[in-house]
Amino acid sequence: MPVPIKPGSVLRNRYQVKNIIGQGGMGCIYLAEDIRLEGRLCAIKEVEHERTLPDQMLLEAREQFLREATVLARLDHPNMPKVSDFFSIRDRDYLVMDFVPGNDLRQKMIEARQKQTFLNEADVLNWANQLADVLKYLHSQDPPILHRDIKPSNLKLTPSGVVKLVDFGLVKVLAPGEVTITVLQGQGTALYTPLEQYGGDAGHTDARSDIYAFGGTLYHLLTNEAPMNVRDRFLSPGNLQHVREINPEVSVRTERAIHWALQLHPEDRPKDIDAFVKALFIEDAPITSPFRSNHIQQRVVRKPEKILLFLAGTLVIISFLLTILRNF
Repeated sequence: MPVPIKPGSVLRNRYQVKNIIGQGGMGCIYLAEDIRLEGRLCAIKEVEHERTLPDQMLLEAREQFLREATVLARLDHPNMPKVSDFFSIRDRDYLVMDFVPGNDLRQKMIEARQKQTFLNEADVLNWANQLADVLKYLHSQDPPILHRDIKPSNLKLTPSGVVKLVDFGLVKVLAPGEVTITVLQGQGTALYTPLEQYGGDAGHTDARSDIYAFGGTLYHLLTNEAPMNVRDRFLSPGNLQHVREINPEVSVRTERAIHWALQLHPEDRPKDIDAFVKALFIEDAPITSPFRSNHIQQRVVRKPEKILLFLAGTLVIISFLLTILRNF
C-alpha cells in the first residue's frame, strides 16, 4: 500500500494537504486547500501504479490516466464534482476535483439500520432520479463514459439535498478498440459489480454495467442488506432475496425495477438509463426481466385507485337499479 502524504505537504506548489478522507490499495484521497484560491477546498485522488509492472505496461497505464483525466476535466454536471486539475509527481498521478461536503448515502443507511428502520422510499427514489441524470449525461458523451464503481459510499448528499457522484478512480472512456488496463482501473466493489466487469477487457462492458451497480445500490439503500455477490449468484441462481421480503414497505414497481437491473446477463437488464428510469417511476412500464411479482398482488398494490373507482361505479349502478325496481 502506498505511503500516504503527510498533512501540511504542498503538492505542485499549490495544494496543501490537510488530511486523508479515503484510502485504498492504489493510493489515497486527500482533503486539500488550494493556496492560490484562499478558502477553496478540494479533493485530490492519488493513483500509485504497481511498481512491478513491465515498463511498457506502466507507460500505457499512465498514458491512459492522462487521457481519461483530460476527458473528466471537460465534464460539467451539477451532480458530479468538477475536475479542475491533474498532474504527476514521480510514480504517482493525481486528479483534483471539488470537495463535496456532507455524508455519503452509506452513512445514511447505517444510521437508519441503527434505528432499526429503513430509509424512506421517496427519498431513495429522489436520490435515484439525480443519479440517473448524471449517468445519462456520462453515458451520452462521445465516446460514452462509464463510472464502474457506483455504490452508496460514492454518493455524497450535500446539506442542500443534492446528490454528487464522486470517486472517479475506476472511470472508463469507451474509446473504440481500447482495452482497460486492469491494474489501473480495478474491478469495482464486488457487491455491486456485474460479471462482465471482471477481467481487463472492456469490450463486454457498457451502460448496462453501471445500471447493474445502480440497481445494487438501490437494493442496499432500501433493505439495509447488501446484494449477494454476483459470483455467488452465478453459482446459486435464484438465491437473491427479493427487496419486499426484507422491506415490505417498498412498492412492487420499485422492487421489479431493481431486480430487472440486477439480472446477471446484460441482455436481461434495461438497455439504458431511460429504460430503467421508466421502470422506476412510470406505472406499467414494460419490463422484460425474468423476475415477476405475484400477478394479483401487483394489480392490488399498483392500481388501488382503479379498483376503488370500479367498486364505486358498481355501487352506483346497483343503487340505480334498486331505485327503478322500487318504482315498479
